[in-house]
Order: sequence, then structure tokens, then C-alpha cells
Amino acid sequence: MSNKALWDAIDALARRLNMSCSRLAVVSGLNATTFNKSKRTTRDGKPRYLSMGTIQKVLAATNTPMAEFTSLMTGDASETDDAPGGD
Repeated sequence: MSNKALWDAIDALARRLNMSCSRLAVVSGLNATTFNKSKRTTRDGKPRYLSMGTIQKVLAATNTPMAEFTSLMTGDASETDDAPGGD
């Protein structure tokens, strides 16, 4: 599980839900700037990882199972699939 894979999954989930990353953060109860590209690395260029608590809030707010989020991280899920949690 790489830092890039986590952020790519957040981006893919937002696209799948037809919302910006900023909107995804807000509906998840987070600050609107939480998922900004500028916050994905530290000032000295080191990767900034998402906390498990942040991921949990996003999954709960979007009704997305962890297995589905993991599929987005690995590229196994299509971004054009049905909305998260739906079959």
C-alpha cells in the first residue's frame, strides 16, 4: 500500500461520485482542504499519509466498503462502476 495508491484511490472515489476532492472531504466531515494536492507531501517533499481515521470517515460518509476502496487503490475497480456500495 503506497502513499500514491491511497491518494489515487481518494481521487478515483471522488470522480466516481462526481464530486471534487474538496467536496468529498466536506461530506466526510473533514476540512475542505484535507485532500488538496498541496497537502499530499510535506514542505520538504516527503509523502504525507492519510490516517486510518480519515479513510474511515470517507468510507462511512460515502457508504464505500473497504474492499471497494482497496480495489480503487490497486486499480482493480473501474471508476465508471456503479456508485460505491451498490450492486
